[in-house]
Parts: sequence; structure tokens; C-alpha cells
Amino acid sequence: MTLPRGKDFRPPWPLRSGHIQTMLSSSGVRRLLLPRAAKTVLQGAEPVVLDGGGGVRLSGAYTAQKTRPQSRGLAVLFHGWEGSVDSTYVLQTGSRLLADGWDIFRLNFRDHGDSHGLNEALFHSCRLDEVVHALGEIATRWSARPMAVAGFSLGGNFALRAAMQTSRVGIPLSYALAVCPIIDPAVGLFSLEETAPWFYQAYFMRKWRHSLLLKQKAFPQHQYFEMSELKKHLRGLTEALVLRHTDFKSLQQYLDGYSVAGDAMLAMQIPATILTAKDDPVIPVGSFEQLRLPPNVELDIAEFGGHCGFIRGGDMVSYTDDYIAARFNALADGTSPIG
Repeated sequence: MTLPRGKDFRPPWPLRSGHIQTMLSSSGVRRLLLPRAAKTVLQGAEPVVLDGGGGVRLSGAYTAQKTRPQSRGLAVLFHGWEGSVDSTYVLQTGSRLLADGWDIFRLNFRDHGDSHGLNEALFHSCRLDEVVHALGEIATRWSARPMAVAGFSLGGNFALRAAMQTSRVGIPLSYALAVCPIIDPAVGLFSLEETAPWFYQAYFMRKWRHSLLLKQKAFPQHQYFEMSELKKHLRGLTEALVLRHTDFKSLQQYLDGYSVAGDAMLAMQIPATILTAKDDPVIPVGSFEQLRLPPNVELDIAEFGGHCGFIRGGDMVSYTDDYIAARFNALADGTSPIG
């Protein structure tokens, strides 16, 4: 079977604009126009609270497939920063894999979705251990094999880092796929502030400030920030919270803590795929072009797609559905999931 490639994605004009792709990817318009089949993962979904280790709790949702006598495997999906298990792209991907016979687990990172009241300490992007611990519980409670993970943006970064840890700790993860993952956080932060159009930073900052206010409401006895800090831009607020709530001595040290740039992924022991687009206005393509990867990690750079968009047409369905499903299904069928 020939696996789909990034070069195969050739959307019609005006969907060849990376900005349009990016803006549509998480828009309310897209959610309204998506076909009903893109939301079937919600039907019969079981809300779950997982053990993240050390008293940490993470929320999620499990949906068992009903289309085949036996499940093809277990697909775990990670959303992006300030997304959730109910983000459009997560529902769409989960629904497609469900239709193909996969059981689906959608995981919320700490302080995402409606989980702000589960843990007193704030989310930050270096909290990998709790995600890996949760993956271990998922693998134990739902034993369908193979088990594969797909993540988007920051979720793609988590998927890649978790995949390098699961082999070491004995969690039976077989494959990881990352769509437009954050590679070098320092570069991504600089890009959002200095080179990307202003409305991207405004969008993320609005969602982040709202999330922080929800956290403060959930734990009124704990002061997470000064109100003046909420008025800072992305870099300033990130630095303020890092210095206040983590053991990192500087913003740069924190950003390096979740970087997968350079030769970091040479440690990957399982097959993995990275899909991105040259016209992604959020994650610069140069970060991908400088990666040093082992043979079991596939880097696929498309001409078009924006940031986690890859929208094919007026139905708002993403090409990533076919792309992810083909690779997951190849894994389940015993063939290579990388091209």
C-alpha cells in the first residue's frame, strides 16, 4: 500500500494560503460546516480521570469502536496548546479512526478543557512525566494493541517526547505521529512575537488569559499571577509564570526543556512521522529542516497546509484524516507506518 504524502495535498485556491488554512483550522465556521460523521467519537464516549503520578489527575474520554468484531488497536490523541479533547481537529481525527475500527482515547493536558480544578499546580509544557504516566495507565486499562499516538502542535511535541520515554519505561507504544509539532520552542515563541501576523499572538493570548482566570477561580486561595502580569505579551507572561511556578532559572532554560530540535530525536526507538507545511505561519519550517533524525523517524514537509490546517475544501475536512488513518491502519495490518 502506498501511503499518502504531504506533497499529495494540493488544495484549491484560496486554500493554498497558509494563513487561511491556519485560521480555518480552529474556527467556529469549520465546526459548523463539518459533516456529522466528524463528531461520532462523541457518541458513547466515557469520561475518564487518569492517574498522572504523584497525586496528579488528568482527564480524558474513551470511545470503543463498534464497526469491527475486533478493534484494530488503541489510538491516543493529544490536542494543541489551549485546545482540548473536544477541539475540532481532535474530534475529526478520532471519528475517522473510530470508523476504521480503532478504539479512541482523547487526553486533556493539565488545565485544558474543563480540568482546571483537578490539580492545584499550573500546567506548563515540561510536565511530560505525568503524560507518560497517564499513557501507562491507558495502556493497562484498555489493552487493545497496537497502541499509537497522534498529536497536533504542542500535542505533537508531547507525542514525540512521550514516544522517546515510553520505550524506556516499558509502555507498549508502537508508533507516534506529530502534525505541525513545536520543535524549538524559543524559535516558535520568537516567530509568534516578531514575524507572524499580530492576530496569531492575540488569539493565543486571549485563550491563555481566559484559562489562567479559570485556574484562579478554581483555586482562589492560591495566587497564580499578578493582574499586571496578564497584560504582558506572550514572552513576558511566559517568563513571569516560569520564574514564579517552576524550578527553571530562566525562560531559555524552560524553553530548552521541551525542545526536540537538533539531534534530540536520535533517541527515538519506535517508528514516528512528523508532518508539517512550508507555509505554516506559527512554526517556522527551518526548525524542521535542521533536524537530525534516525531512519525510523519520517519527516514529511508539504507545500501547503498552514498550521494544523490541511483543509481540503468547503466541507472543512482535513487531509490529515486520511494521512493519519492510512499510517495507523498500516501499523495495524503489520506493515510499516512510515513511507
